[in-house]
Amino acid sequence: MTARANSARWRPLSEWAAERGGQLRHARDGRGFVIDLPRTLPGLTRIEWGPSQRSYIEGFELRMRCELKVNPDMQMMLIERKLMERLESSVFEAYTDTLRTRVDTDTPEEMRWLVMFPKQSQIESKLVRQRFGAVGINRELIMAWLDKDLSERLAQATQDVLIEGRPFVLLSLRGNVYLRTSMPEPSLGEVEALTRVLDAAAGSAQAVHQRIGDGGPWPTTTSVAWHSRPSEGDYGAPV
Repeated sequence: MTARANSARWRPLSEWAAERGGQLRHARDGRGFVIDLPRTLPGLTRIEWGPSQRSYIEGFELRMRCELKVNPDMQMMLIERKLMERLESSVFEAYTDTLRTRVDTDTPEEMRWLVMFPKQSQIESKLVRQRFGAVGINRELIMAWLDKDLSERLAQATQDVLIEGRPFVLLSLRGNVYLRTSMPEPSLGEVEALTRVLDAAAGSAQAVHQRIGDGGPWPTTTSVAWHSRPSEGDYGAPV
């Protein structure tokens, strides 16, 4: 009965995926699904909805990954501002206690980066600047990534999907782009809107990668090697 009920419940998403040459598959426990889109975004894309894999998101979440194979040192993150403030408080407290080593090895990138990477406060879009924080290996790189198209997609999403206080992170990491947000119940409208954000983020990351490949300036930082280590998170594997 659960499988049949979920098939009816997720039919709009299944049809949407099929129209794009993809397929929706149910999780074995019936508590989520995976959509693989082979050819619609700049790279192979996986969309997964299910129980949260992050302590800062309660209940269920939506995870997306677009495989790009861009320079793996392009390490950048956009994060919902209230979530950023909450995670900053948590990670700084952890860094001051006796478990500092565990913070280094066990904490996911989105928390470690808040400590180690510079913030970019001069985001061109006022709405994006008010609603999100941006950190990364280099401020110039972040500015290039947050181009007009990505900023517009983010601004549009804040009107009805990425409402204030909803946990959201967008990362360029290990050559791919990842998106993660809370989602108690999946809806086609929200998945479509967030896919457009991922599409813009992936396209912009490719453009930045191309610029670097053509001899443009490349950021340097002593923390690149430290941050390139695999973490205990799930960004190195399918989402």
